[in-house]
Amino acid sequence: MSAPGKRVVIRDAVWGDLELDPYLVEVLGAPELQRLRRIRQLGTAHLVYPSANHTRFEHVLGTCHVAGRMLDTLGVGEGELRRAVLAAALVHDVGHVPFGHTFEDERRIFPRHDGPERTRHFLGEGSELGAALARGGVQEALLASFGAAEGAAAPLIQDVVAGTICADLLDYLARDAAFTGIRRAYDERLFRYFALSSTDPREGRLILRLNKGGLRREDAFSEVIHLLRLRYTLTERVYFHHAKVSSGALISKMVERAVPRGLTIEELFPLGDEGLLLHLATRYAPDDEVLARLLGDFQRRRLPKRAYVLTRRGAGDELQSDLIERFHQDRAQREALEAELEQELGLDPGDVILYCPSRGMAQKEADVLVEVGRDAPVTLGSLQLAEVDDLLAKHRDLWKFYVLIAERRLDARPRLAALCQERFGRPSELE
Repeated sequence: MSAPGKRVVIRDAVWGDLELDPYLVEVLGAPELQRLRRIRQLGTAHLVYPSANHTRFEHVLGTCHVAGRMLDTLGVGEGELRRAVLAAALVHDVGHVPFGHTFEDERRIFPRHDGPERTRHFLGEGSELGAALARGGVQEALLASFGAAEGAAAPLIQDVVAGTICADLLDYLARDAAFTGIRRAYDERLFRYFALSSTDPREGRLILRLNKGGLRREDAFSEVIHLLRLRYTLTERVYFHHAKVSSGALISKMVERAVPRGLTIEELFPLGDEGLLLHLATRYAPDDEVLARLLGDFQRRRLPKRAYVLTRRGAGDELQSDLIERFHQDRAQREALEAELEQELGLDPGDVILYCPSRGMAQKEADVLVEVGRDAPVTLGSLQLAEVDDLLAKHRDLWKFYVLIAERRLDARPRLAALCQERFGRPSELE
């Protein structure tokens, strides 16, 4: 990194030149943040979209830049609050481990990356990043804002960095679309609509002002809805692409195999994507032939294939709730059924993988506070706009329950589908 006390300019593929103040340069140089260079933003999406190799390091830089633009719109100039918001943007993803969304959020092997304990590990005492934040005078505010310490923090820190329509979202939508070749983008005039609900920035909440002179601005609504469409498109085509789901489930299965043999979340903290695969290969695979086989499948892109699929509509509310309770929330039940299906079909351990996401498929962006007329701000979703309600419904319909089978055992796929139909009382919706 640059010499201490010097402002630097970094060239970014999405936003162009990004300028960082000296205290942010010091924060960025901490090894805890530098490791994000080795963690891809989209996990295994590069197996589907080969150019999707952008990293969380690039993303946090972009998020910091976007947060600065938002603060400029809000009139938050130099001072303690601006320093805290920009630092929060730069460190907001520091708790991520390789492929973390898959085995934290989807397979629930380890706690989420943004929990208070992990936040304290990376931002608290004893870390180089924590020391850099302390020297910048923002450590206490960030720990409080991220829920890792007692004390009051300005709500604007969380709103700008990790709220509904926030800097995190605005960067990853632009970045993910660019590197997956999705030819869609939101209009940057959206930045003009950000406002504060109070004249005091330390007390105010971030809102979107979708009126002018008390009258509703249809063009502003159109831009917000366009943003929601982009979010839906990326979710449908990238984040929940079936091959990304399958490859992520394969990595999760490897991690699940290693946990009973001693793998801990702390082992993953210093690792990047390739480092995790190497760690599994050298420390755990030699004593576990199943893990070694799964690792070989991943390295050769021999991904599990879908044998049985249920959509939200096909399952119905009651069965969906039952599947989520048993196979998303309860890892033991999920592993037990995988083993049972393998045994009944004469398959090897690791040949069957269940994938069951949570019900939380709705767009949180619809919860953004908007000012429409002269009344108090309300959430966008509460306005009962047909286009917004339609997008929310379509987003919920992206939920799918998969039973996957190893590529080398596709001969057993029809029998696995029939067995699942018998177990769940619904035919597979896989065409």
